[in-house]
Amino acid sequence: MSGDTKRPSSDDLRPAAPQGGTDAAGAPAVFNAPSAVAQPVRKSLVREYAEAIIVAMLLAFAIRVFVVQAFKIPSGSMIPTLLIGDHILVSKLTYGIQWPSQCKFSVSFPPINCYASQALIEFGKPQRGDIIVFRFPEDEEKDFIKRVVGTPGDTVQLRNKAVLVNGVVLDDKSFTQRIDPGVIDGAINPRDNFGPVTVPDGSYFVMGDNRDQSLDSRFWGFVREEKIRGKAFRIYWSWSGQGQMTEWVRWERFGKAIQ
Repeated sequence: MSGDTKRPSSDDLRPAAPQGGTDAAGAPAVFNAPSAVAQPVRKSLVREYAEAIIVAMLLAFAIRVFVVQAFKIPSGSMIPTLLIGDHILVSKLTYGIQWPSQCKFSVSFPPINCYASQALIEFGKPQRGDIIVFRFPEDEEKDFIKRVVGTPGDTVQLRNKAVLVNGVVLDDKSFTQRIDPGVIDGAINPRDNFGPVTVPDGSYFVMGDNRDQSLDSRFWGFVREEKIRGKAFRIYWSWSGQGQMTEWVRWERFGKAIQ
């Protein structure tokens, strides 16, 4: 057996000899300096905040477009169901998964404003009695909220304030108000006497619950289905700002379902 010590090959793994020790031949061990370990680059605080803000904005935009959107009621056309100062939630999923169309870029939030939508997966159609938010046909920069009265194929008519759908008087006394006892001739104004008209395919006839003070389908026509933004389903905040300070917030309306 040879007296030479056999050295391991370069691929073998071995524990490092303790500092100050000797090798197998008795000579002082020589150590190589440990190689530097690459440290992960830490993001700057500004970059971390910027990324968090961008992700939050993208999530908010996606929720706003595809799931739910908040709106504020600015007028009294839906009294008594909705009051001025009510803040409501509108479901974008009630009628299906919607894909935005007719979009324009703008320097604001959201950076994209879409004026119509197409159903990728349809869950149903708007029904008579649904309260919907839609693009105002005469100015699509504005959103309107009204109640569906006529669906495609329905015939709608008003006779001395009474609403008839397919020749039957609509029982709407529980959710509407008429504050003007006077009746206007249909030749002068369509508020109290109107039609009959037949709702075309893909369109809806809508009216405000405050029948005498609502700008609705009696005056500007039908709402196209692709212009509907969603169905109103709940009040999450209501602010009056009138009377005593304790009356400014309408606590009793918090969380109220919209029917």
